[in-house]
Amino acid sequence: MGGLFFIGIALVVAIFIIRNFAGRARARVHDSGGPVFTGGAEAVRWVLSGVAALFLFLILVTSIRVVPVGHALVIFNTITRSFRLASQGITFVPPFISNTQLYDLRRLEYTMSGTTGEGRKADIDDSLWSPTQEGLMVGIDLTLWHHLDAGHVVSIHQRIGPDYEEKIIRPAVRSVIRLVISEYPVMDVYSAKRAMIQDEINRKVKDLIEKDGFMVDEVVLRDVRFTPEFTKAIEAKQIAQQAAEQMKYTLEKEEKEAERKVIEAKGRANAIEVINKALAQNPNYIKYLYVDKLSDKVSVIVSDQNTIMDLKGILGAKEK
Repeated sequence: MGGLFFIGIALVVAIFIIRNFAGRARARVHDSGGPVFTGGAEAVRWVLSGVAALFLFLILVTSIRVVPVGHALVIFNTITRSFRLASQGITFVPPFISNTQLYDLRRLEYTMSGTTGEGRKADIDDSLWSPTQEGLMVGIDLTLWHHLDAGHVVSIHQRIGPDYEEKIIRPAVRSVIRLVISEYPVMDVYSAKRAMIQDEINRKVKDLIEKDGFMVDEVVLRDVRFTPEFTKAIEAKQIAQQAAEQMKYTLEKEEKEAERKVIEAKGRANAIEVINKALAQNPNYIKYLYVDKLSDKVSVIVSDQNTIMDLKGILGAKEK
């Protein structure tokens, strides 16, 4: 409203000046010699009126500001010492007496990463290094998505300023990361409870900064990294575990093979015991087993209890 009022006054003054000088340009001055036109003075007045109109036009143009979509403009009046927030679209800003600052209300990304070319500090290792429950250092790469609450923009501008990400967001996230990671063993951070840790970080970051108008959409743990020494130790441990698993598999295989042989031996012993019982009851049973094991090509006949005749051999001799 202050901008519109100022522009209205400027237009009224411009119209008044133009009409005043135009009226004087039409006036005539009389003397004893007859009517005389004041042409030189009139030209000066026209020039002055044109300059005044152009000046007011420039003031009008510079008073118009276009706020981009998804943004808000904080306007501070240095005379009244008051703040005003203009939303997206066209707004009027009184010149010379106003300070302005544009804020992005859309979702913003803040990434801290140790990978070259990523994050706000792409040229350095910007991972969040924190000790675990055992005191081992781990590097956390993460991305924070956030946006500003429009109702707190003026307050944020007064208390913090446009560089709020470095003053508020980054320190808050670093503090929460160190607090949460220190409560978990290193292997939980690396794999087992990573999702639960991420949820806890989200909750604590929101509790810490959302009350001041910084709305947290999501905190995502992108990667967990270890020191080179610890990485080598983990690799050695994994190799040892794989060797142990292989040895366990071999032992289990040998145990099962031994069990199979015992079962097979027991089966044979039981078979022999059955055969012995049969022989004790019928001595001729041994001859039956002998004949049963002969080849199908051998034709035999048992002539008495002690003689086994090969009929194939006899028949073959007759044919010759």
